[in-house]
Amino acid sequence: MLPLHLLHYFAVPKSEQKREIQRSASIENVFRQKKKFSVYNRAERRYDDNIRTVMYQYKGDITLKQRDLTRGPVFRSMSIFALPMLLGNLLQQMYNVVDTWVVGRYIGSDALAGVGSSYTLMIFLTSILLGLCMGSGVVFSLNYGRKDENQLKTSVGTAFCLIAAAAVLLTMIPILALDFILAWLNIPQQILALTREYLFIVFWGIPAVFFYNFFAAYLKSLGNAVVPLVFLSISTAVNIGLDLLFVVGLGFGTPGAAGATIIAQYISGIGVCVYVMKKDSRVRAAFLHIRVSRDSMREIAGYSVFTCLQQSVMNLGILMVQGLVNSFGTTIMAAFAAAVKIDSFAYMPAQEYGNAFSTFVAQNTGAGKKDRVTSGIKCAALTSLTYCAAASVVLWFLAENLMRSFVSSSEGAIIEEGVRYLHIEGAFYCGIGCLFLLYGFYRAIRKPAMSLVLTIISLGTRVALAYILSPVSFIGVVGIWWAIPIGWFLADMTGIVYLVVNRKNFL
Repeated sequence: MLPLHLLHYFAVPKSEQKREIQRSASIENVFRQKKKFSVYNRAERRYDDNIRTVMYQYKGDITLKQRDLTRGPVFRSMSIFALPMLLGNLLQQMYNVVDTWVVGRYIGSDALAGVGSSYTLMIFLTSILLGLCMGSGVVFSLNYGRKDENQLKTSVGTAFCLIAAAAVLLTMIPILALDFILAWLNIPQQILALTREYLFIVFWGIPAVFFYNFFAAYLKSLGNAVVPLVFLSISTAVNIGLDLLFVVGLGFGTPGAAGATIIAQYISGIGVCVYVMKKDSRVRAAFLHIRVSRDSMREIAGYSVFTCLQQSVMNLGILMVQGLVNSFGTTIMAAFAAAVKIDSFAYMPAQEYGNAFSTFVAQNTGAGKKDRVTSGIKCAALTSLTYCAAASVVLWFLAENLMRSFVSSSEGAIIEEGVRYLHIEGAFYCGIGCLFLLYGFYRAIRKPAMSLVLTIISLGTRVALAYILSPVSFIGVVGIWWAIPIGWFLADMTGIVYLVVNRKNFL
């Protein structure tokens, strides 16, 4: 039987209508056959250029809903695509927040300090995988925009082999070098044992992070952000439930929190992998006949290496700042651990909107629609900056209440320092919102090196100023907090000036 192509919201034809449509060999034939019928059993077909969801049936499999971002109103296209990504990251941040809340409330401030330091290290390690997956996702988007399915299959197989090798190294090296890493991070002796115990467990979750981010990047590159959201929702629910069970119910302490995290990670990673393999014939074909193409490897490396370096440099800078924070003792460590979770939760929508914007630009660049890219820039800038301004106002007034939700009211010093951090960082969210858009734009137009340059400027400034200002007696740890927004705005100015100067080449 020839492949059956059905369009979004098609009604199911009567039996003889269905047999005739099954004899069609293309979507265009479906349209021609459809004209012969005036009555449909369930509903009238509604065609929406913005969504253009297509389902392919082949050997009993139906692929995934895909969103074509090269058509329809710009704001609607980008916002609808970004929404499940925002919800997905919201869920991810939620279980990070719940993890922090459970540890801070039911184990203590020392455990909160240790888990907070571990979180920063894990973000650095997984950011390497995230950068590789994001870069590969840009290549997938470009191939999808060109309608080149053969090259899409080749790039999927090539990228999987490359990133899988990186995941193995990122799992084994930290486990073998754990004592050296703890010494480099200046972990205080009083929390050294529990930090080591926690890290040894969570390192084994890195392969699961690879599986989830690789297949999620593939789905998002095709315009499907819903399926990753579903699996992340399941993972979040499991993580929260196991946190409460292992830590609160069974009293397993920090190992219980670590165990809950990696179990949830494997559920989402393996789940989305199985789903894509079952539903998408292109991915099955790519894995049945893995073909590592030199040209494909070069293209993926061109995007992934720079994106990976960008993510790594960014989080290495954060890790270096964490080491400096650790030198101020467990009170500052605990304040930083709680405040960073609140901070990340607040600016997360701007980060995910930047990722959605990157996919939008990549698809339209691949389709040669530069006018649409220009419209997307204006729309994304207005949307992101509006959100960031609102988030700054809300966080200013709620900072103290949010800190009190993580630590006991008796821990006045921790709350006070956390509020001070949030007031400084939160006041300048427009800076990081703009930076996320610049990162996404330069990745999408084949200029990932520029994203790396902006990251080096932002993080280089942050680290340099933090180490220069914090030893000054009348500045202290506040110098670390102020270094962050200063780095954002220097990077913003660089990226905007470069875009204006090269506007004719890029747009």
